[in-house]
Amino acid sequence: MSMQDPISDMLTRIRNAHHRSMPEVAMPSSKLKASVAKVLEDEGYISGFSVSEEIKPTLTVALKYFDGKPVIEEISRTSKPSLRVYMGSNDLPKVRSGLGIAIISTSQGVMTDRAARTAGIGGEVLCTVF
Repeated sequence: MSMQDPISDMLTRIRNAHHRSMPEVAMPSSKLKASVAKVLEDEGYISGFSVSEEIKPTLTVALKYFDGKPVIEEISRTSKPSLRVYMGSNDLPKVRSGLGIAIISTSQGVMTDRAARTAGIGGEVLCTVF
């Protein structure tokens, strides 16, 4: 059975692993998932990630906790296959007044809303993280 929304599956796996206080979570890998994981690592929401070099590559995400609580309080999908959400650089969302991030897929790669706003480019709003 094919997966209809792999990014949503990734976010759900991270959310579920946080609820179970797991140190890491594994999932099928893709370039887009690795790019999202790189943004999450750069912003300090996860400890790290690795991609196995097998026939079917696996993305392993090391989750981050602070005082026993997950660093990611809320992670939700914005743009879905049934309803894509595209925004220009002036319309990009500010998550919780700038305390969280929105992950944007642009023509120059996957980046945060702040980086896209600074570069003056818009794109597809993949998800929001707080």
